[in-house]
Amino acid sequence: MKAFTRRALGALPRPSLPPFPALPLPPLPRPPSGALVRASVLELLVLAGHTLLYPMGLTQERRTAPGLTAPPRHPGPAGAEEPGPSRASGSPNATDTRAPRLPAPAGGRGRPPVLLLHGFIDNRSVFVLLRRSLRRHGHHQVEALNYSPLTCDIRSAAAALAERVEEICGRTGHARIDVVGHSLGGLIARYYVQRLGGHARVRTLVTLGTPHSGTTAAPWLSAHPVVRQMRPDSPVIEELSAPAPECGTRFVCFWSDLDQVVLPPATARIEHPDLAVVNIRVSGIGHLALPVHGAVAAEILRMLDAREANADAGEAGSVA
Repeated sequence: MKAFTRRALGALPRPSLPPFPALPLPPLPRPPSGALVRASVLELLVLAGHTLLYPMGLTQERRTAPGLTAPPRHPGPAGAEEPGPSRASGSPNATDTRAPRLPAPAGGRGRPPVLLLHGFIDNRSVFVLLRRSLRRHGHHQVEALNYSPLTCDIRSAAAALAERVEEICGRTGHARIDVVGHSLGGLIARYYVQRLGGHARVRTLVTLGTPHSGTTAAPWLSAHPVVRQMRPDSPVIEELSAPAPECGTRFVCFWSDLDQVVLPPATARIEHPDLAVVNIRVSGIGHLALPVHGAVAAEILRMLDAREANADAGEAGSVA
């Protein structure tokens, strides 16, 4: 019986199954381009150098009035030094060092002060080379602001920036200043200019690798409140896209095509119908190299020294 059953089943036609389609193999990742490799090596070198300088920028820098010098010192009878006379003592040639001396407003004859604003979890040491370049080319009033690494809100950081700008204007006698911000620092400065009335105090705002339209990089850091505010759908980014017809500040935005922190890289541009914007593409370097690269510094100087703002938004040029 069992043999018969096997023979009967063997005589039945076997169902034909359709051929199983072969799944295509995923394409192999393309090897990184030579430009990306060079930019990555430069990023590592910049990171190593900045790590050595980082402790030097942990504290706020001392604020001094422009042109203020130390009082002359004269040897005392026992060889000790005593401070020289001040203006309060009646000497017509003495200098009063007890209070900052305010110069007359520049009135177009002098360059406005420049305030440098660092990026996320950074400090003023990132601007060592840029500050030196600015001072070498005639920008003698260059300062840097350290905002707290524990900052959890762009709006509150922008309010603190407003207080510092007012202090600089009162101390130097200038009605307006220039601001250079790297990464998050540029976003804080833009919020101050656009949303807190800072356009009345800031002549030119230069941003370096700032996520003006948000960034999708490092999703694992979204637990940090400031990182969430730098996402494309955050309320802060939406506020910055609101109309700003009264804003007279000129914006100069440097963005790198190899930026691995601001993704996609073009989000470091400003596209806003009410703002006077110059977007400058930087080729061949990454995010960390923007504030230390010599070609970028030269273009920043050229933009700060420009007599008239270029109101045409769009691609103004590139830096290689």
